[in-house]
Amino acid sequence: MTFLALDVGNTRLKWAQYDLPAPGAKLLAQGAVFLENIDRLAEDEWRTMPAPSRILGCIVAGDAIKRRVAEQMELWDVAPRWVVPSVEEAGLSNGYDHPARLGADRWVAMIGAHHRLLARGSRKPCVVVMVGTAVTVEAIDAAGKFLGGIILPGHGIMLRALESGTAGLHVPTGEVRDFPTNTSDALTSGGTFAIAGAVQRMVENVTRHCGETPECIMTGGAGWKMAPSMSVKFELVDSLIFDGLLEIASRRFAA
Repeated sequence: MTFLALDVGNTRLKWAQYDLPAPGAKLLAQGAVFLENIDRLAEDEWRTMPAPSRILGCIVAGDAIKRRVAEQMELWDVAPRWVVPSVEEAGLSNGYDHPARLGADRWVAMIGAHHRLLARGSRKPCVVVMVGTAVTVEAIDAAGKFLGGIILPGHGIMLRALESGTAGLHVPTGEVRDFPTNTSDALTSGGTFAIAGAVQRMVENVTRHCGETPECIMTGGAGWKMAPSMSVKFELVDSLIFDGLLEIASRRFAA
């Protein structure tokens, strides 16, 4: 029984095939394509891949993208299932006012982070950071309850907003500097420090609320860019959403 995990974000579709729908499963193949290229998956990356027995994914793109992904999976006789956040799943409880309105990628990443800590015997609160097109910073207490989270623009959105709203800021990407002395570096440093500051503030909030310093786990396509500028201790985990999908799949496909 092979298992295909899908993470369809705002910019790219990431996929990974495993030998089993369970934590610790062997990774058989993986890849990523920009959304404008998903219509070629069936004739390109997936053409020679063995048909999966189960498919589970999370998607934050719209229904049009979801239909295009489904069309690519018609080469296999298996229907995909999609994660919709609920009140509770895989040992994590959802504190969102309207649980189903929480982004599926946020929910799956938190499940992955929660079980990552449990697997090493840690029952501490956790802050989960995803750095992509948008940035999300989530808080989980030691009992596995999602307390709440924040959303802020990613680097690209911040830069485009400044370029469209301010005259004369059409400049190339700069470097992160403690004391920027040109506009390119000032813009890049400003966006980076905004994200790092949001994470630090959430760590402080969780520490105050829970009475202990949380673990911090970061993921996302731009996580590596943020890593050198973080002001709190953190762990960078590229596979966090896939880890969460494996946890969920192990329960949904147990029968």
